[in-house]
Amino acid sequence: MERIGDERTDTITALLAEAGEAHGRYEATELQGVYDQDWPGWYAAYAVKHGLGDLLGHRVATDHLAAFLASSNVDLEQIEPELRESWATYTARRIASEL
Repeated sequence: MERIGDERTDTITALLAEAGEAHGRYEATELQGVYDQDWPGWYAAYAVKHGLGDLLGHRVATDHLAAFLASSNVDLEQIEPELRESWATYTARRIASEL
């Protein structure tokens, strides 16, 4: 049985994975390999610019999304390692249901 919203969640997961790849390039080139402490802000700006609001059906504020992404990362770290799914999948499910 397919869960409602799976297609939207899959699309958000793909968007977050795309953001991750783009951010990796940004860290490598623009930051010359230095860890980006403000990665949630970067991901949020990328996701908003690339249509997250359209996927959700409403506007998403970049600063609100950045805080949500950081929180989701902390929450995922609290899950037992053997039960963890990818950050993009976990966060996409939360975005689809909570935002």
